[in-house]
Amino acid sequence: MSRNFFSHTLSALLAAVAALAMSSAAIADTKNYSVTAPDGVTLAVQESGDPAGPPVVLIHGLLGSRLNWNGQVDSADLQRYRIITYDLRGHGLSGKPTEAEAYSNGRLWADDLATVIKASHASRPVLVGWSLGGAVVSNYLAAYGDSQIAGAVYVDGVIELKADQIVSHPEVYRDMTSHDLKTHLDGERTFLSLCFHTQPDRSTTERLLANAAMASWTMQSAVQSMTVDASGGLSKTTVPVLLLYGERDALVYTKGAIARAKELDPQVQITLYANSGHAPFIEEPNSFNRDLAAFVDTVARH
Repeated sequence: MSRNFFSHTLSALLAAVAALAMSSAAIADTKNYSVTAPDGVTLAVQESGDPAGPPVVLIHGLLGSRLNWNGQVDSADLQRYRIITYDLRGHGLSGKPTEAEAYSNGRLWADDLATVIKASHASRPVLVGWSLGGAVVSNYLAAYGDSQIAGAVYVDGVIELKADQIVSHPEVYRDMTSHDLKTHLDGERTFLSLCFHTQPDRSTTERLLANAAMASWTMQSAVQSMTVDASGGLSKTTVPVLLLYGERDALVYTKGAIARAKELDPQVQITLYANSGHAPFIEEPNSFNRDLAAFVDTVARH
């Protein structure tokens, strides 16, 4: 073979290696920034994955932060997407207003999500809301419609704050808002244990407890009366909606929540996880990540 052949082959190989290195660097790079909601609350945002991939906005639940989604941010199955996470108001590194109205008004949570979408320039993202994050998605759909998104996923999501959909734990929610520090912290620990049928490892548990300790006490009290306009949102959706629920959820009545979602949108898709409680993305992450990827791939093609 000629010297030119080897020269061209080597050049092509080096170019491919350089392109791969650049792609890997882009995917591995994590971008952190903050945005400001219309009412002045600062929201901490993180981006990872492939910046050129289909955008996916992951919205955590009560007492959490964007760190709840580490099993998705670090997943090989999801690295091809542009993953956007943020700390909800009153949580993590985001602002923590001291007025109850800042948390009980569901429209403000919807405005937060709209602000993140606009500031990140995410084109037709898939919204993924866990637990309280599901209520945020419902309120977003009611306030903004679905013209700017490709699809929505409820992960053991709160469709509405109603007795036929939410398991009653009055003593737990009472203790979580207690002014006595020990009672407050013990209540949060009990709430977090109820999130799982299969309890997470020690490191994850400690991080969850740390997340909870950062959450606003005012928020924990006021959010229990948060307005959720599911009928104004889900009933009018035209984009695909997927429900991913654990069959052993101790916080949300799976059957009741699914029944209400189907009543509002008969076209919703449903996947259940037999060995999960309230957090299948932590309890059965491999199955969850594959199911989420399949949904994103489907809606991204339309």
